[in-house]
Amino acid sequence: MYVPRLGGAAVRQTGNMDPDVLVIGEALIDIVDTDDGDRELVGGSPANVAVGLARQGHDVRLLTRIGRDPRGESIAAQVSASGATIDEQSWTDAPTSTARARLRADGSAEYDFAIDWAVPTVPVAGLRVVHTGSIALFLEPGASTVATVLRAAADSGSALVTLDPNIRPALVGAHETALARFAQAAASADLVKLSDEDAQWLYPDLGEEQVLHQIASYGPRLVVLTRGRSGAMGLGPAGVAEVAALPVTVADTIGAGDAYMASLISSALDDPAIFEDPDLFVAALHRAAVTAGITVSRAGANPPTRAEVDARIA
Repeated sequence: MYVPRLGGAAVRQTGNMDPDVLVIGEALIDIVDTDDGDRELVGGSPANVAVGLARQGHDVRLLTRIGRDPRGESIAAQVSASGATIDEQSWTDAPTSTARARLRADGSAEYDFAIDWAVPTVPVAGLRVVHTGSIALFLEPGASTVATVLRAAADSGSALVTLDPNIRPALVGAHETALARFAQAAASADLVKLSDEDAQWLYPDLGEEQVLHQIASYGPRLVVLTRGRSGAMGLGPAGVAEVAALPVTVADTIGAGDAYMASLISSALDDPAIFEDPDLFVAALHRAAVTAGITVSRAGANPPTRAEVDARIA
């Protein structure tokens, strides 16, 4: 598959011509404020998940929205280098979206966005996984399209649907509307991962275990809640399980949750028995913690390869 380059050349997209994992969502440029000036990095939660899955050895196609400009080329180059494919319908004449990231003292980030979001409906036949989340779930006109694709994937009975709300309060709209959109998407999902910050925004009156059970009541078979340095907890085949975070020196937390999500999807692709086997589910949580830990130990959204994760677990 080829996509247009500025000046009429082309970028070759690597990977299988018929990827069996579809990731739908924003790809953008993170503009990070540093003491030495602005630093531009490829970002966007779904794009990070696509890269993370490709680095775990899976065939991935990313349906996103990027401009035919240098920033869009930069995104396409990084996604392609990871082994994932950019869907040709992702390209637009609008400028590539950006998110200005300001790092807090603890390495976490807050964002100011310049983004628009619109994508076409795509077929789900032949797919093993459809993943989405973040702005793609909430920002129109694309959000309605994403909801349609999720329902089609769920109705197919052959594709796993995975979801990470990755709430951006400035973009998701009124709380009641956003919660309804999330609940609708979760009803189509097999696996939902969210952060403690997402949980607090969505369900401010519920404790963490209550959040897990509330989301599970919509229909997902697995629900996982990440808590930064405090590790993660998941509701799975044998009830609630907890795993510790990987002890590392944190460079920044950009992309940590996306790496965790990519690892969970990878584990489900490797062995779907994680949905029924408590030990396999806990092993998947542990692997995701290692994957996220490696990611936060280096700057930017830079998820590890399968070999890197295997080496830390061995």
